[in-house]
Amino acid sequence: QLQLVESGGGLVQAGGSVRLSCAASGSSFSSYGMGWFRQAPGKEREFVASIIPAFVNWNTTDYLESVKGRFTISRDNPKNTVSLEMNSLKPEDTAIYYCAAARAYGGRSGDAYDYWGQGTQVTVSS
Repeated sequence: QLQLVESGGGLVQAGGSVRLSCAASGSSFSSYGMGWFRQAPGKEREFVASIIPAFVNWNTTDYLESVKGRFTISRDNPKNTVSLEMNSLKPEDTAIYYCAAARAYGGRSGDAYDYWGQGTQVTVSS
């Protein structure tokens, strides 16, 4: 079982950068697929980025089309953390961002994830 705690959210101006971190407590972190999702007010939760375990396919990453080239997901297995570096932020990136962990490889569907953090708010002002 994993417990996930996100940090790093806040208020940033459009064009700025924010780095989100997710700390996992529990065993076998490196075997989990990890993902970031977000939910804006009045909208459905949406996939943002994922990174699969190295032993599956060498930390392959995937991104929502609208964040490609701006966001980067990475993981540090010895530290049990996964991060989301967000650059060139836009007001439409405003949302609560959630970290999630999947016993299987993860992917784009939230249903594939078994554990979720409490979320961290990112607000991008124009």
